[in-house]
Amino acid sequence: MKKYPDYYENEEELETALSRPSRGVVEMIKKLDGDLIFLGVAGKMGVSMARMAREACLQAGIEKRIIGVSRFSEELQRQLLEESGIETLKGDLLDLDFVRSLPDVKNVYYLAGTKFGTTGNESATWAMNAFLPGLVADKYKNSRIVAFSTGCVYPHVHYQSGGSKETDLPQPIGEYAQSCLGRERLFEFGSLKNHTPVLLIRLFYAVEMRYGVLVDIATKVLEEKPIDVTMGYVNVIWQGDANAMILRTIEHCESPARTLNITGPELLSVRETALKFGELMNKKVTLTGVEAETALLGNAEESFKRFGKPEVGIDKLIFWTAQWVAGKHKLLGKPTHFENRDGNY
Repeated sequence: MKKYPDYYENEEELETALSRPSRGVVEMIKKLDGDLIFLGVAGKMGVSMARMAREACLQAGIEKRIIGVSRFSEELQRQLLEESGIETLKGDLLDLDFVRSLPDVKNVYYLAGTKFGTTGNESATWAMNAFLPGLVADKYKNSRIVAFSTGCVYPHVHYQSGGSKETDLPQPIGEYAQSCLGRERLFEFGSLKNHTPVLLIRLFYAVEMRYGVLVDIATKVLEEKPIDVTMGYVNVIWQGDANAMILRTIEHCESPARTLNITGPELLSVRETALKFGELMNKKVTLTGVEAETALLGNAEESFKRFGKPEVGIDKLIFWTAQWVAGKHKLLGKPTHFENRDGNY
């Protein structure tokens, strides 16, 4: 039986694939001491990641308490988690009393954050991205913390440079990226002050069939809308691979805190990707602009040394996405705005 299908026909198949643990995740969960909590679990990646942890426990034959915390504006996400055997706690993470009431858990995955709607709502963005991390760093000072950050804290680099490395200095563009660097600094402070082991994940564009850079491009191709190629190059990674890598990073938390880039190994040309979608969907492609020499790109060689390269390559991702989008399957309606070069979201 093939691990991956020729293409995905429905959301149930897709959710199962995104939540399927790798052998490395199962082996990690066998050795890991303590339970797991996912803060901000109801975002684009949290549900499948928590379910992957649960499935890894089942395959490993061990029992762990796995908790997902969110406002759960969509009750279906909460139902999916609970049906998988994951405990849920509903509340606002910006409520100090609620945060202080959360159970003490050894392994913390911090997925909370705000990106879209930043412009015009800057104070709320800073509260979520820089104030809340301070609360969590204090609440879970005796735990291990894996915290989501973003590749947006890096500057744009030449497309032939190989991408930004963890040792490169951050130069965030725009208030969203600045607030994300604030998030990192608060977790770094907590790690130094309390000797909390922390790992900061600088993620570049996880994708699946319902959202992501590939969906953004494919949707415009299908609708025969022009595609701006000024931001001419990107990195992406299959969300299932990203979930597996990020779950395993809990073993690599350190004090002082460290950063780790997570993305795929391929340099993706927006122009060539759009033309490929046009070929697969039999659509005329209209391109505008000229590729800038710089783009937001990450070098993930350090994560490949620790966990190996992603299982799913870019050709398969493009084909899957073309089949899904052309088939008019459900999309999340959350564009990445990857083409934005000024940092305003």
